[in-house]
Amino acid sequence: MEIWINPACSKCRSAISLLDAEGADYTVRRYLEDVPTEDEIREVLARLGLEPWDITRTQEAAAKDLGLKDWPRDAGARDRWIGALAAHPKLIQRPIITADDGTAVVARTEEAVRDALSR
Repeated sequence: MEIWINPACSKCRSAISLLDAEGADYTVRRYLEDVPTEDEIREVLARLGLEPWDITRTQEAAAKDLGLKDWPRDAGARDRWIGALAAHPKLIQRPIITADDGTAVVARTEEAVRDALSR
């Protein structure tokens, strides 16, 4: 299992604490430093069953600078969104846990972390 985190994020710290408390075997990826490629973002999206706009932090300054709220949310714009996430990783919702069964969850709640642990 791998968890994408921003150490400054309280939800990320909470998820790590719960993983530690449960004795989980996981790898930490500080995705602002070890930026995911477009292909890695596509893989995580497939594992999540979500689209790139579903995991985009649209209130971030970079999102406003890019005008993301006005971008289309359809198959034709998908690659553009993925490119923006790769170029501006701060826009990626966090934390994301890739579970051992090949799925993933956006682990913003204790329930989501426990869901990942149960897979």
